[in-house]
Amino acid sequence: MIDLYYWTTPNGHKITMYLEEAKLPYRLHGINISKGEQFAPKFLKISPNNRIPAIVDHAPADGGKPLSVFESGAILLYLAGKTGKFIPKDLRGQVEALEWLMWQMGGLGPMLGQNHHFVHYAPEKIPYAIDRYVKETNRLYGVLDKRLAGRAFILGKSYSIADMAAYPWIIPERQGQDLADFPNLARWHAAIKARPGTQRAYARAKEINPAPRGPVTDAQRKVLFGQDRSVVK
Repeated sequence: MIDLYYWTTPNGHKITMYLEEAKLPYRLHGINISKGEQFAPKFLKISPNNRIPAIVDHAPADGGKPLSVFESGAILLYLAGKTGKFIPKDLRGQVEALEWLMWQMGGLGPMLGQNHHFVHYAPEKIPYAIDRYVKETNRLYGVLDKRLAGRAFILGKSYSIADMAAYPWIIPERQGQDLADFPNLARWHAAIKARPGTQRAYARAKEINPAPRGPVTDAQRKVLFGQDRSVVK
């Protein structure tokens, strides 16, 4: 059994997508980041960066005590290693999987996250910041669209952790993008959205957070964006 500490964000969706696809048994623990539950000392022991998602595997492959893992990319790699699913078996395929997973973790996620922040959450509209991150989002969509030309999935014919990492971040209606400009990306996105595993994962999200998007209050903004090092003590 795996305990998943989770909220309904793109990084959270990555892990429910994997768990549902692999049909691994798991318990879902909601961590309401707007209420500051990610700063609870108990959660800090599992996720020292105070961020979701994090897991605790009560049946690790080494047969030892329960094992906690934080950071969504690390969790995907851990689960792929545990099950042998959704990651290539050959060296070159694994390198490609790592490249595209790191591309998502280091580029697609952070840049699109800044897009979300300055477009939707910042208390004042800063044209330079909005333009910077909307354009960078457009560039990254273009990178993925080019990669998907002639490929069903990021690594080719097989669905993988690279796709699970990237898919939840493609939210064109919130990012100032039009998927019609990216036909390969649009085809890929529709195919993943239609997968039963994806649909089950997003249904679980509704159990935890029935209304995931709404106006952000000043108190919530302070919790989400106003923390300093005191929260990790």
